Amino acid sequence: MRALQITELTGPDTALQIVDVPEPEASHLMTPGSGVVVDVEVAGVSFPEVLQTRGEYQIKPPLPFIPGSEVGGTVRSAPAGAAVQAGDRVAAFCMLGGFAEVAVAPEFLTFKLPDALDFAQGAALILNYHTAYFALKLRGRLAAGETVLVHGAAGGVGTAALQVAKGLGARTIAVVSSDEKEQVARDAGADEVVRSDAAWKDEVKELSGGGVDLVLDPVGGDRFTDSIRSLREEGRVVVVGFTGGSIPEVKVNRLLLNNTEVIGAGWGAYMMSKPDMNREIGAAVDELIAGGAVRPIVSRRFPLDRAAEALKTIDGRGALGKVVLDVRDQAPSVGP
Repeated sequence: MRALQITELTGPDTALQIVDVPEPEASHLMTPGSGVVVDVEVAGVSFPEVLQTRGEYQIKPPLPFIPGSEVGGTVRSAPAGAAVQAGDRVAAFCMLGGFAEVAVAPEFLTFKLPDALDFAQGAALILNYHTAYFALKLRGRLAAGETVLVHGAAGGVGTAALQVAKGLGARTIAVVSSDEKEQVARDAGADEVVRSDAAWKDEVKELSGGGVDLVLDPVGGDRFTDSIRSLREEGRVVVVGFTGGSIPEVKVNRLLLNNTEVIGAGWGAYMMSKPDMNREIGAAVDELIAGGAVRPIVSRRFPLDRAAEALKTIDGRGALGKVVLDVRDQAPSVGP
């Protein structure tokens, strides 16, 4: 099969190589001897793959390896008792191996793809939307009628968080850095938009009548202290990641004064050992899809041989919504 490997840890420009390798067996490292084999149409691209090209991600497989954590495709085979079967259109989280024509995922991380979504949206579904639901509802305890502030609101996690929050009955405020990103955030369901290069904390306090109930932050960096200051009494900041580069520190006296919280939401490692919780989140996301709240926004599509460009788009924080690879597209590399 045709696949993309990371062959050295030198960054997106030079770490990647297209190869022909044997197809994988129907076994996954999380479920040895058992797995759903998927004929991949589209693979999602995310920040962890950028880090993997530099050896900076916590998961460090021996070189060479095939990156790619999520795919949209068709089931070739599934183990007995799985909720999917051969021929089903699915979204699957394989953790590794997704940048290839065939991938394997655990059955509890493989979900039937609703007719309303195409394969590219399937490849944009699990990592971002399951993370958003986990962060907002299970960790952040979001309730209908509350107000949510979302940083990085035009990116993959940000657009997912806006849609999930709206589907759960919340009011949403997006933080973005440009007119183009503002439009993406509004398309994803933002009720209000503020600019990261302006006095956004003061605007948020005014728009929310004194402070928001919950902040979802996949960015980190310098704005974190102002995120805490933007909370109302008993508000929560949910930390999802640090795409801004630096890991902020918390002065806990700020939490004490207003009875606020900082909550970690590490979906990946936490969820890998909890099959039933994955199924519950999958069912909840399906309900949001059926209700029209969730529609993954796919902004850029690249053929497999332009994967370096896809990764650099994310690394440069130029992604609007989800970036994906059309795995079976072998057309000449022209256009965006």
